[in-house]
Amino acid sequence: MDVQFREFNPFNIWLWFELESVPSGAEKQYIEELFESWFFLGKLGSFNAENLQVQDEGLDISYMRYDNDRESMMALMHNMGEIEYLGTLGRCWFDLGTSDAVAIDVLINGMQQLSKDFVPIVRFTIGGEHPDWPIPEEQKPDDFAEFN
Repeated sequence: MDVQFREFNPFNIWLWFELESVPSGAEKQYIEELFESWFFLGKLGSFNAENLQVQDEGLDISYMRYDNDRESMMALMHNMGEIEYLGTLGRCWFDLGTSDAVAIDVLINGMQQLSKDFVPIVRFTIGGEHPDWPIPEEQKPDDFAEFN
C-alpha cells in the first residue's frame, strides 16, 4: 500500500483510498469499521500526544506509576462524514479537531494491516482532491490541488 500526503487541514480533510477491485459488502464493512473505530477513539480524546505516559516510559512498564492527575490540552476529533465509494475509489471527510498527528500514524498502521489481511489497498492518500471524483464546492478549501 502506497501512502501519500497532500494538502493537510485537520479541520477539513478528505482521506482517500484506492482498492485493487470494486469492494464487496464484506470489504466495505471492514473499511467502515476501521474508520468508525478510529474516529470513535479520536472523539474520546485518545490521540493526545501530550499524554503518552506508557509510550514515554519505554519497554519496561512493570509496576509503572501512572499519573492519573496529569493535565493536558484536550485532543478531540470533531466530525466524520459518510464513507463513499466510486468504483475502486473510496473517501471520507473528517474534522480531526485538536487530535494530534499520532492519530494519522495509528490510522495508517491500521490501513496497512487491513490491506495485508482483508482488503488489498493500492493507495491511501491523506488530503487533497482526486481528479476523477470532485469534492462538493461547499466542502473544498481554497488551496486544494488535484493528485494523480
